[in-house]
Amino acid sequence: MNIYDFSVKTIEGEDLRLSHFKNMTLLIVNVASRCGFTPQYKELEALYQKYKDRGFTILAFPCNQFGFQERSSNAQIQEFCQLNYHLSFPLFSKIKVNGKQADPLYTFLKSQQSGIFGTKDIKWNFTKFLINKDGNVVKRYAPTSSFSDIEKEIEIFTENLP
Repeated sequence: MNIYDFSVKTIEGEDLRLSHFKNMTLLIVNVASRCGFTPQYKELEALYQKYKDRGFTILAFPCNQFGFQERSSNAQIQEFCQLNYHLSFPLFSKIKVNGKQADPLYTFLKSQQSGIFGTKDIKWNFTKFLINKDGNVVKRYAPTSSFSDIEKEIEIFTENLP
């Protein structure tokens, strides 16, 4: 099993199989518009622009489970991201990442890569998972992880892509 076995909803509410991103390196991130980490959108967009032509993309999943920092509708989230950060990577419908109602994709991601001290639950917004071109989860990053460290790994995983 890998991430290509899952379907998600786009920010417009359409079903999309993650096999659409087959043979790409992915960074999957749970995001929020009213979070202290929200300015990371700028760094995420810069990574996307730098590596998108090398088979890399970012998949952003809004989540309201941490401090109620994503109370907006999907349309408002999309507008906020476009107006404030000019995002061009894919945004998806708001989901839950923890608990009984967690999206199956996130249940899978957490089962593949633990957080600090072996914890499974997502602790806050802007937790990131790096996925290789075969759909396997290879790394989990805390919201405070250095973007230079993340970029070094993206560089490694994208250098041999078709």
